[in-house]
Amino acid sequence: MSVRLEGAVILLEGPCRAEDAEPLLAWLQADGSRIVDLTTAEHLHGAVFQVLMALNPEIRGEGKDAFVRDWLSPILTAAKPHRPE
Repeated sequence: MSVRLEGAVILLEGPCRAEDAEPLLAWLQADGSRIVDLTTAEHLHGAVFQVLMALNPEIRGEGKDAFVRDWLSPILTAAKPHRPE
């Protein structure tokens, strides 16, 4: 599995497949303040990307893969709606 929870950070590592979307969704629904770290992500399956788009978590890192870094990261980190403290 390419998704791992470390404290308040969800790490997406290497190629993230469809089956990684379910634990990602569960962890973000359980605590919406968790940060998703894309630093070592090499590929995001569409299901994983959709979870990130829908739940709009804070994103850290840009990914190792050029497509993730150049196309997906900017979309995920674009103007976020204000979340009350």
